[in-house]
Amino acid sequence: MYFLILGFGTSSEAATRFIDGPVEAQVIRVIDGDTVLVDAMPWPDHHISTYVRLRGIDAPELKSKCAAFRNAARQAQEQLMTLMVGQPRVTLTAISGDKYFGRVVADLNLDDGRRPADLLLEGGLVEPYHGKTKSKRPCPDS
Repeated sequence: MYFLILGFGTSSEAATRFIDGPVEAQVIRVIDGDTVLVDAMPWPDHHISTYVRLRGIDAPELKSKCAAFRNAARQAQEQLMTLMVGQPRVTLTAISGDKYFGRVVADLNLDDGRRPADLLLEGGLVEPYHGKTKSKRPCPDS
């Protein structure tokens, strides 16, 4: 079942708009350890390409100044790519706006019901994230 509130406003207001889903999508590519580009199909014969931030996690940044964080970011990205292999379709649920225009936040579910966000957390490749500020950790290389 879909639930959508339409309107305009600030980015924080956009984050309060919500679609329950499910919305089927095809993963076009993995951007990093917590973001994918998808071709979503919210209505019959309609396709929307959008970036999806996986809800509830934060991966290290690929462009970090810290070599250890960049390495950890590549590991998270590679694991997410591995999880997407053989997944012709994924399902998006709990879809909402993000603080960055052109991206949504959603739960992404594989065909077998597993959630990549949970698997990445279990593997210690990402940290939990519930919005607001990210945790600041010192670079272990320093």
